[in-house]
Amino acid sequence: MAGTTITGVGSGFDTQAIVKSLVDAERAPKQAQINLQSQKATTQLSSIGKIQAALDAFRGALTSMGTDSSFSGLTGTSSDEKVATMTANQGAANGSFSLIVNQLAMPSKLSTASYAGGQSTVVNSTDKATTLTITQSGKKFDLKVPAGATLQQVRDSINSTFGTSGLSANILTDSNGSRLILTSTKGGVGSDLTLSGNSGIDTGYKVVDVPQNAKYTIDNIAAESTSNSISDAVSGVSIKLLTVSPLTTPSDANSTTRTALTISVSTSTTALKSGVKGFVDTYNALLKAMNAETKVTKDAAGNSIAATLTGDATMRTLQSAIRNEFNALSGNGTFKSLAQFGVTSDQDTGALSIDAKRWDKAVLTNAADITSIFSGKTGMLARMTAATDVYAKPSTGILATRTASLSESLKDLIKDQTSLDERITTMQDSLTRKYTAMDTLVAQLRQQSSSILGTLSAISNSKNSDN
Repeated sequence: MAGTTITGVGSGFDTQAIVKSLVDAERAPKQAQINLQSQKATTQLSSIGKIQAALDAFRGALTSMGTDSSFSGLTGTSSDEKVATMTANQGAANGSFSLIVNQLAMPSKLSTASYAGGQSTVVNSTDKATTLTITQSGKKFDLKVPAGATLQQVRDSINSTFGTSGLSANILTDSNGSRLILTSTKGGVGSDLTLSGNSGIDTGYKVVDVPQNAKYTIDNIAAESTSNSISDAVSGVSIKLLTVSPLTTPSDANSTTRTALTISVSTSTTALKSGVKGFVDTYNALLKAMNAETKVTKDAAGNSIAATLTGDATMRTLQSAIRNEFNALSGNGTFKSLAQFGVTSDQDTGALSIDAKRWDKAVLTNAADITSIFSGKTGMLARMTAATDVYAKPSTGILATRTASLSESLKDLIKDQTSLDERITTMQDSLTRKYTAMDTLVAQLRQQSSSILGTLSAISNSKNSDN
């Protein structure tokens, strides 16, 4: 605020202190209101933001659990992980299969002619840009080769421009010089790379590797794949081929028979417990975040301290919605709740825990019921997701709406603060002028009074001298 020092020389009063007192008295009630409302809105905005983030993480975890095999209890194994590995996904079922890998999928690989000057050789000595065209499966990738570009710069440009398309380039250097080696992450028959254009880099290139399909048999049924990662051969099973299967009799030069490995899908109570523990940890993380913003705590003296959202109706209904879905029965098995598997909640915090003894006993006979409890349209995952939808929607959810409302309140409070500052500045300036004028007037009156008193004194002295 602007201000003028008031000395009070004329009146003898401390007019500056008077103005300050009047201004402070006018500002105090409204300023206290703005400060209180701003602090409340800011802390609530922070608390709701934390809960929103925790709820988003919780719902994201529910989605992941619903799309993988977290609650199937199935695990995949390979009898020879040097040849192939496998994982059991959603949709997998118990079973074992015989696998023989006869050939791995290979990508296309090309080599340019050798440049005696090494990787710093200028491959475009003209004063104009040229074009190197890389073609794969009918799709062309045109690379601009600027004037003065070196082999290294071309290599870097290919990787930065077409790396996301699966193309990559390296430089191989030997006693004859350096050459560009071009390959692709896409393999299989028909994915051949070719070079063309007017850059000259395509002149004299050679095919290093011809692309080929992976060839394998599962239970003596022959199959091929353009990739070494196979997800469509066995339902719910992902297989990664690493090398060809070893020969049955490697000492026999004429032998072509290869040794089969076994890939198996089986129920694992350890895997099942790991999936349930993952849910428990995710659930507890959300409750912990909510409790931190809603629970009443005690200070060192034993006094109760309310959290920012203590007693908040929205938080109560959100917690209730989640707990209700946890306690609800679901599935079509004998056991229809996690409590029957020894998963219980703390009466104070609501946090879940697994009773190891009750779990081990229940899972021996009813392991399959776990999948039924969690999965499907009426399973716990789907119900918890649906129950929290109204709170978590990005722009129209309850938490998002409250966040927007609090943000608007803070903007309004900023406007209120500006208005208050302007009003107080105007008031101070007005009071300053008034007290300055008063002080000036008092000074003038004192001057006039002194003058009159002086005149009267002179007249009185004159009369006395005449007598």
